[in-house]
Amino acid sequence: MTIYPAIDIKNGRAVRLLQGRADQETVYATNPAEVAATFKAAGSEWVHVVDLDGAFAGSPHNLAQIEAIVATGMKVQMGGGMRDRAKVMRALEIGVSRVVVGTRAAESESFVAELVAEFGQRIAVGIDAKAGKVAVKGWVDTTGVDAIEMAKRMDAIGVSTLIYTDIGTDGMLTGPNLAAQEEIAHAVTAHVIASGGVSKREDVVALAEIEKRRPNLDGVIVGKALYEKRVDLADLLHLRAG
Repeated sequence: MTIYPAIDIKNGRAVRLLQGRADQETVYATNPAEVAATFKAAGSEWVHVVDLDGAFAGSPHNLAQIEAIVATGMKVQMGGGMRDRAKVMRALEIGVSRVVVGTRAAESESFVAELVAEFGQRIAVGIDAKAGKVAVKGWVDTTGVDAIEMAKRMDAIGVSTLIYTDIGTDGMLTGPNLAAQEEIAHAVTAHVIASGGVSKREDVVALAEIEKRRPNLDGVIVGKALYEKRVDLADLLHLRAG
């Protein structure tokens, strides 16, 4: 299971939002690249980066900070405002390893299919769910689209990586929605990365147990628990290796 430490960027700073709410912001660092460097020093190869300004506005606002993270030598999985081909291309050009499409994926399967045909495994789809329904535009709007049905459709058009976030648990440090994560992994053949709610080492252990049954649940994003020092990244990476 790949551990993806997370950096959410808003106004150039590394922050965390409670359940995605812009008015519930905690600033953890003024230089996101320095945070990434600590993740690399702990042994992480990947970092999951969200341009929150981009997610809310529909166009990336923090590419300079993301380029600086790329310069640390880490593989960057990045989302936030990736709503047309030009924006995806720009992210790939600055060295992002995998671009995450969320809002536009919920609106247009053909858009995703075209990206997958052109860029293959460098395209991931983020499915953010609130009570089982897909949320978009930085989680501001909830659609009537069923999250599992969307996952199946993305899987069918060849998306190799799905990131499933349970909004109800994100930033709450209450533990991930294990049942929902297993249900998504059971429904698709794509790789699934779990996101939302990790609060302690045991949460990652529990997801690793699901991986034994559903080998495609092979990644987990860890955010607030790292910043609040409830988990140690080097320990999680060692757990994964073991």
